[in-house]
Amino acid sequence: MMFLLVFFVLISLNVIPALGLKTHLPSASSSQDLKPQNKAVITIGLNDALQVDGVDTKISELSSRLNLAKKNGEKLNVIVNSDRGVEVQRLVEVMDNLKQNGFESISIATRKP
Repeated sequence: MMFLLVFFVLISLNVIPALGLKTHLPSASSSQDLKPQNKAVITIGLNDALQVDGVDTKISELSSRLNLAKKNGEKLNVIVNSDRGVEVQRLVEVMDNLKQNGFESISIATRKP
């Protein structure tokens, strides 16, 4: 199964609402606004904190929470909002979980330097 990973720079506060965990996004030199209609925001904070649209969750519950966010069976656009201090292994675990559960439209939030 082919996994498509899409990197987008999200700089609009409307795209990533200020819900739950405070994060310091990593920076990227290129930018592209993304305003998907059907989206869910996964926030990965320090100390293994994990949220879906501002609601605390565990990685084992991630797929079921995202399936609830789908509207009328439409493809869900998942935005991963990870603090720059989060270990890469934690980000890989979340991305792997998304891949295994069929989520293919994934963006990683960054900011302009």
